Amino acid sequence: MSGAAPGPGSGSSPAACRFAHYFVLCGIDADSGLEPDELAVLYQWLEADRHGKSQDAANTTSGENFDQSPLRRTFKSKVLAHYPENIEWNPFDQDAVNMLCMPKGLSFRTQTDNKDPQFHSFIITREDGSRTYGFVLTFYEEVTSKQICTAMQTLYQMHNAEHYSSVYASSSCSMDSLASSTDEGDTTSLLKLQRYNSYDISRDTLYVSKSICLITPLPFMQACKKFLIQLYKAVTSQQPPPLPLESYIHNILYEVPLPPPGRSLKFYGVYEPVICQRPGPNELPLSDYPLREAFELLGLENLVQVFTCVLLEMQILLYSQDYQRLMTVAEGITTLLFPFQWQHVYVPILPASLLHFLDAPVPYLMGLQSKEGTDRSKLELPQEANLCFVDIDNHFIELPEEFPQFPNKVDFIQELSEVLLQFGIPPEGSLHCSESATKLKNLVLKDLVNDKKNGNVSTHNISMYELLKGNETIARLQALAKRTGVTVGKMDLSASLSEKEKDLKLQCEEAELRDYQLNVQLREVFANRFTQMFADYEAFVIQTAQDMESWLTNREQMQNFDKASFLSDQPEPYLPFLSRFIETQMFATFIDNKIMSQWEEKDSLLRVFDSRIEKIRLYNVRAPTLRTSIYQKCSTLKEAAQSIEQRLMKMDHTAIHPHLLDMKIGQGKYEQGFFPKLQSDVLATGPTNNNRWVSRSATAQRRKDRLRQHSEHIGLDNDLREPSGELLVCQNSMAFWEWDQGLPPPARLPKKSFSECCLKYMQEARSLGKNLRQPKLSDLSPAVIAQTNCKFVEGLLKECRMKTKRMLVEKMGHEAVELGHGEANITGLEENTLIASLCDLLERIWSHGLQIKQGKSALWSHLIQFQDREEKQEHLAESPVALGPERRKSDSGVMLPTLRVSLIQDMRHIQNMSEIKTDVGRARAWIRLSLEKKLLSQHLKQLLSNQPLTKKLYKRYAFLRCEEEREQFLYHLLSLNAVDYFCFTSVFTTIMIPYRSVIIPIKKLSNAIITSNPWICVSGELGDTGVMQIPKNLLEMTFECQNLGKLTTVQIGHDNSGLLAKWLVDCVMVRNEITGHTYRFPCGRWLGKGIDDGSLERILIGELMTSVADEDLVKQCRTPPQQKSPTSARRLSITSLTGKTTKPNAGQIQEGIGEAVNNIVKHFHKPEKERGSLTVLLCGENGLVVALEQVFHHGFKSARIFHKNVFIWDFIEKAVAYFETTDQILDNEDDVLIQKSSCKTFCHYVNAINTAPRNIGKDGKFQILVCLGTRDRLLPQWIPLLAECPAITRMYEESALLRDRMTVNSLIRILQTIQDFTIVLEGSLIKGVDV
Repeated sequence: MSGAAPGPGSGSSPAACRFAHYFVLCGIDADSGLEPDELAVLYQWLEADRHGKSQDAANTTSGENFDQSPLRRTFKSKVLAHYPENIEWNPFDQDAVNMLCMPKGLSFRTQTDNKDPQFHSFIITREDGSRTYGFVLTFYEEVTSKQICTAMQTLYQMHNAEHYSSVYASSSCSMDSLASSTDEGDTTSLLKLQRYNSYDISRDTLYVSKSICLITPLPFMQACKKFLIQLYKAVTSQQPPPLPLESYIHNILYEVPLPPPGRSLKFYGVYEPVICQRPGPNELPLSDYPLREAFELLGLENLVQVFTCVLLEMQILLYSQDYQRLMTVAEGITTLLFPFQWQHVYVPILPASLLHFLDAPVPYLMGLQSKEGTDRSKLELPQEANLCFVDIDNHFIELPEEFPQFPNKVDFIQELSEVLLQFGIPPEGSLHCSESATKLKNLVLKDLVNDKKNGNVSTHNISMYELLKGNETIARLQALAKRTGVTVGKMDLSASLSEKEKDLKLQCEEAELRDYQLNVQLREVFANRFTQMFADYEAFVIQTAQDMESWLTNREQMQNFDKASFLSDQPEPYLPFLSRFIETQMFATFIDNKIMSQWEEKDSLLRVFDSRIEKIRLYNVRAPTLRTSIYQKCSTLKEAAQSIEQRLMKMDHTAIHPHLLDMKIGQGKYEQGFFPKLQSDVLATGPTNNNRWVSRSATAQRRKDRLRQHSEHIGLDNDLREPSGELLVCQNSMAFWEWDQGLPPPARLPKKSFSECCLKYMQEARSLGKNLRQPKLSDLSPAVIAQTNCKFVEGLLKECRMKTKRMLVEKMGHEAVELGHGEANITGLEENTLIASLCDLLERIWSHGLQIKQGKSALWSHLIQFQDREEKQEHLAESPVALGPERRKSDSGVMLPTLRVSLIQDMRHIQNMSEIKTDVGRARAWIRLSLEKKLLSQHLKQLLSNQPLTKKLYKRYAFLRCEEEREQFLYHLLSLNAVDYFCFTSVFTTIMIPYRSVIIPIKKLSNAIITSNPWICVSGELGDTGVMQIPKNLLEMTFECQNLGKLTTVQIGHDNSGLLAKWLVDCVMVRNEITGHTYRFPCGRWLGKGIDDGSLERILIGELMTSVADEDLVKQCRTPPQQKSPTSARRLSITSLTGKTTKPNAGQIQEGIGEAVNNIVKHFHKPEKERGSLTVLLCGENGLVVALEQVFHHGFKSARIFHKNVFIWDFIEKAVAYFETTDQILDNEDDVLIQKSSCKTFCHYVNAINTAPRNIGKDGKFQILVCLGTRDRLLPQWIPLLAECPAITRMYEESALLRDRMTVNSLIRILQTIQDFTIVLEGSLIKGVDV
């Protein structure tokens, strides 16, 4: 639905205010006789094609499927009449109406079959998104045409000649013809078969289906149903109706107005008045489909799950034998979406011949009629990875995987079940009651039709037995009851008939009222959930444009809702659902409508929703931004029910009574059981003086004009447009077939880019759903089908462009920076949502135009077949493609061996993961892994390069076989290589991963061989490996352990044994062998006693390496590089190799401190999921430890005294010695206490570090001290102590920063800013230190 659909009835002619637009009669055309249904022929031909039979075999039958007896075949129905001829703004679409009135075509019965009338409704969505509703009563009428009876007999003779031999061979072969005879489902005797399988013109009466239908602008289902049932009753009753039928039809078409909003209306059927009511402007919009039935059919839990799928715009397929059930569930669920509207393909009743619509690679809500006796397993659906399958008749649903729950689902279901129980409806649904109720209705409709009860069965005082007297099963049950002594209640016939009629009528009105009240109360509960969840949505709408014109022009580039801020305000449990929901089309349209409302009249749904939010604000004046996950129940249930009751109890308007028309005498003579031929001249036009209804508002007219322009924009080139202004065929057909044999390949669309054809400002993703909103059911020529597929292919490509663009922008945080969130990064949750929707898109692309479906994931099944083919060619087991730049070489020539790029290898990694149980899961894991390795585009290119396989699996029109679009698609995916994803590592946290590590020494200065025993311990965000011994003189090792996440630190050391125990290490490299992420841990220091700072172990901080290919991309995107460990050059310059590099001056050092502290503050201001590694900010290259080292090094007296290195730690130890031996005297006693306790903790910490069972050198100890001081908020107390200690004068020059009081004070102030944060240190930094 387009957000700007006009309110029904906002038109320029009196017709706009009429209750009904058309009255239609469909049935058999006696002149053209028995025509097989062409679409059914096409369908069978396609089925034969799909299953590989020859087309000739399928064609010889010319649609007359000889497996079925002629009575069970489909024949073409026709629109026999419709009145009026046409309405200017709702043109009559003959083909669509015919197909929807009789979705199965004509059906024939004989006197032995069940001929109960059936009611169903349908919906036609016009191109601008506005809807028209149809209500149909189908009944059976005796065939009077001799010609048709003879044709049927001839068909039977042909059929029997063909098939009798096989019937004798297997008595069950013709069960098909038995399927719909309800009484005798258990008989398979040949006699019976012959009886059912024959039609004898002399013995049998032939009946054929006929439909009467009302087409209305608003869904007044109950009223239309009553009106049609009364018409039918007039045709079948023994007395002719009080007036000719034309009077009643003319009355409803021209003299019954739409009830005004908030009012009720009474008009007259053939026998009794019909009542309808319309909600007021501030109530929930009209919905006349009984939600009671939807809840009974599905059960509460299932209905909420399906509702969630609809909100997340998945593909929803409803499946039932009964058309009306399909409509009831579809309309029921879309009604509950208020204030949102379904924006995609909506076909609640999909005619059987158009099954291929299910191939649409877009979100849809469709209903499919199940054939009797067919099993769900036999239904071949093209794509199931993202499908929600709803088997209405069997009370059963299948949900897609990775499916977030609706917020507060348990409380929500509890509240709904309380409402249902008040009305006596079991929340688990009552399939069986409704089953029997439908059967019951069918059985008694005939009797009731003749006794003026209007088809309303009251279950209270009619005994089941009476109603089912004629049924064999009941007879058997009754016999059984007699034997067991149970009495079957009889109907009480003592009450006089008129009283009983009154009772029935009252009960019927009461039941109707209760249905209305239940409807509105259930809808209020749903609406209340959205009002609570989106109470503050307005605060996050971004309104940048000054005027409507500029907004429409730039709609595509603009961000209209601040998603990140909105989500950061929401309670944690809501996030999985909300983060996906705010990406949907229905939400985008809702926000667009909100922005448009500043320039024009508000959309009606939005107006009601906004007024409800206002009300909430008035009632509970809470802080508008404070969100809570506490469930708040709906408080407006009583009022809502009362307003409906008042309207139904007191009629506001009564329409003109039906009256005699100026008709020719003698025509349309009454004949019981036959619908008369109506006089068209009296029904073609209405009375002339109906201007009192023309109440159109200027804004409604404006909106209509805007819609007209809008649809002109959306339309294709004018040369593709039909001059009549009919719905666009090319755009709306949604059937997709392969025409491989016998037909020329389809012509491609004229070369004009899709974006030109589509309205510029429509959000890109939306245009696809718009163009494919509703199938045009009539035109199925090959050219149209080909063109439709072009549309799909272009739409998929467009969606891919949007999604990749969105993922890049989010990841790089541009838009967040523009919105003033600083250098915002994407949240893990939002990223997951975007990646999940990319997975959905890839599944849809791989499902488009699939020849034969295997397994639930089309992508994974393609990968598996590719793997099988590759593995057969044994020598290709290791793909020769390797990434050149992966070779990481250092000074010493030791290096990591190249990691091969292999699609098959990545698949094997996924197949080895025991945690993943399904194909859809495996496909998603593979996509995540490829994305993380920056190989998604390359892998898919390799997969598609096997053309024979692609040709075998896909039809010619499939997306994957459109060369140009496929190239563009791979190019869009390639752009994702510009950013780093950890979407595999961060999701599969429990899997075992092989790692490879290499230690690279600096050989020029160090021994190539050492005698001591080295060890290593690798830590990551998810854990560490523990200490692992390295085999002597082997610098490389592989190990396997549970996923460590992103790697953060490496501890490396040795036991100092043997003669050659000094070791100069340049760096350590560690690589994750599955994802290929390589980390470098720079060191550049000695490990050994008596050299450097005497350290036998060091803690190294990691940096993720980028490959050369990435570096070029990074230059283009300018994402800031990640923080690294301090470089070896700086470390060496500070210590033993002084004087080689210039020292930083005082200004640079102060700047460095400010920057380090600032980075830590920023870290804590980010949402938790966005924060990087705190270890890097403390100990990394520009971290706090390094900045403080520079402060302490400034003005430090000559680093060498008598050829012995002096370190900062030496100064700290001197200070401790001084504090422990002296008691300083100060003027103020309070100060003394504070100072004393600071001295005490300082000495305690330093001693704890010195006595720790670790061989850490002096610089390492200083690092630990700074980290602990930061964590325990002690640094600002310690620095003044050190600045005032006497050792400073001996060890520092006059100009040193630490000897300048002002600098020390400002340093303390800076360090105090990080005292508000809770700092958690990584275990490896302070292992073994006990304070």
